[in-house]
Amino acid sequence: MPTTRRIVAVAAGTIAVALAATSCSTGGGEVDPSADISEQTLTVSIWADYYPEDLAEQFEEATGVKTTIVNHTTNEDIVAKLTASADSGIDVAFVSGQYAQALGEQGLLAKLDKSLIPNEANLYPEALELDYDKGNVYSEPYAWGTTGLCYRPDLTGFAPTSWNDLLNPKPELEGKTTMLSTDRWLAMPALKAAGHSLNTTDDDELAEAKAQLIETKPTLLAYDDTTFYSKLVSGEAAMVEAWDGWCNYGIAEDPTIEFVVPDEGADLWVDTMTVLESSKNKEAAMAFIDYILDPEVQSWVAENILYKVPNQAAMEALDPALIESYPTLGITVDELFEQEVIVDLGEDSLKYVDLNSEVLATN
Repeated sequence: MPTTRRIVAVAAGTIAVALAATSCSTGGGEVDPSADISEQTLTVSIWADYYPEDLAEQFEEATGVKTTIVNHTTNEDIVAKLTASADSGIDVAFVSGQYAQALGEQGLLAKLDKSLIPNEANLYPEALELDYDKGNVYSEPYAWGTTGLCYRPDLTGFAPTSWNDLLNPKPELEGKTTMLSTDRWLAMPALKAAGHSLNTTDDDELAEAKAQLIETKPTLLAYDDTTFYSKLVSGEAAMVEAWDGWCNYGIAEDPTIEFVVPDEGADLWVDTMTVLESSKNKEAAMAFIDYILDPEVQSWVAENILYKVPNQAAMEALDPALIESYPTLGITVDELFEQEVIVDLGEDSLKYVDLNSEVLATN
């Protein structure tokens, strides 16, 4: 039984505000590829239930590096911690791509020394061309996927193909649908349905999306970022906006549940691994990232939390029966790259915070 994934999204403007208020880190020195990492220690911050329980022990056994893993709940949690002081005590932080972009631009992340991360070669070539960090200068991807409609054909009576099936549901589905409430994902269905970029900062386009979302709100059962798949399984909901991996949690309990990316397109989200500029153990930190990118290690993600990984060797070694049971794992890289990569919008992210607040506050 898979574990639940962390809430990936947070108020997008929060990072802009937090980073604007902080200064760059003090820095932990230059990287020395010849350093003896067994003399270093490591503190890794990652979402709970998003890694093997014995990961610290595995890495220590492989490298001799004493490792402590701490958990954060959301991107917002870890960003707040990283920006609260010049040295958070964190060496490696897992954050979503747009947050890695923002942290890197603010000088809080160390540039990766690729000589210490040879397992980067296991990634799909496309995984080094993601818009938030082209060339993986500050981050290496851990998991990736997209967002779409997760639904019960026996309750919808049809196979949805458009975000409008959610935004303007048939009368019989009113009160039987849910949407994600976190800001970039709250706005995305309306933006995509109207033919706009999910990274738009155009005021008119955002106003159009807000108007649609306010019109949609009375038709919803709920805004739900964590239990939507359970509502599908129970039959309380018939169709929900969902991250692909979390739809799999519903499929695990009811194999009749299906997932589709609407014709208008969706996002390509990425969760990444980063090394803090303030880390005094950068060599061990990069060795940790290299360890994760070993196909046998990273395949754990797909096999246990049912999210695709950008590791070509790991994905090609997956049991075909797993992909047959969870078709979202079979979404190809080409299909994934038909979607739009979420990027940090700087201060314009506050526009999404405002949109979110106004839609959720509307009666």
